[in-house]
Amino acid sequence: MIEIKELTKRYGAAVAVDRLSFEVRPGTVTGFLGPNGAGKSTTLRIILGLHRPTSGEALIGNRRYEQIRRPLREVGAVLDADAAHPGRTAFDHLACLARGNGIGRARVAAVLEQAGLANVAHKRVGGFSLGMRQRLGIAGALLGDPAVILLDEPVNGLDAAGIRWIRSTLRSLAAEGRTVLLSSHLMSEMALTADRVLVIGRGRLLEDTSLTRLRSRFGRDVLVRSPRAAALARLLTELGASVATTRGGGLVAVGVDAPTIADAAASASIPLHELTPRSATLEDIYLDMTSEATEYRSASERAPRP
Repeated sequence: MIEIKELTKRYGAAVAVDRLSFEVRPGTVTGFLGPNGAGKSTTLRIILGLHRPTSGEALIGNRRYEQIRRPLREVGAVLDADAAHPGRTAFDHLACLARGNGIGRARVAAVLEQAGLANVAHKRVGGFSLGMRQRLGIAGALLGDPAVILLDEPVNGLDAAGIRWIRSTLRSLAAEGRTVLLSSHLMSEMALTADRVLVIGRGRLLEDTSLTRLRSRFGRDVLVRSPRAAALARLLTELGASVATTRGGGLVAVGVDAPTIADAAASASIPLHELTPRSATLEDIYLDMTSEATEYRSASERAPRP
């Protein structure tokens, strides 16, 4: 388990992480979300011993990262797709990592195969595309068969097949009981991959919950259309719903579910041409939650929503 306890990191007068506390448990893919400047990368670097906290601590299995004798056997991480030396081959890059952690060369070949890089194993990394470098980084993270996986924006540069591969790989690792922490700005992909989400803003924790519970709290409504829209609007109001009209003449009802609308419309002999339950996307929820914590916005993004 990863434990973050009252973590604070200051750079001069700037506070990057502010008394942050959370846990990442085994058996789930945990999404780590937040706008640019929220403190995600700083937190990941502190977990991996690359930055020292001003106060508080980050523990992996009750130990700081620097206390782990052979870290690749316990923690696999990708923070930068360009970490490999461009003059080395993919195999040599992983072989160097393996040798320092007591890992055999057979495992190097195995993770290159797993990452889809077996056919370019002896080509120099400098000629790789961004997607290929991402695959190499993930192969390095899996090299020691670790129980903890930390990935920062792992799908950048991957094609559709690569994105599907990393998604299925992460979910399989979590199903095996491993701890998976995934940072990404791609909300659509996070919605398909993560079981839980940690949302931070300005270095502070805004939310720690499952995706299911998060969706249940935000923005559920029903889009309904009928040739007798006025009568239907009155009926929905009588049912206790808040009703708004769309530009296309449909009705959006909040506070009543689709089965109730269907039953009431049938009883009143009001025909329905559409009845669509809707819920906010993870992107909608994320933007609402972080709107006050976003530091970098254009003029159009600052404008009030219609």
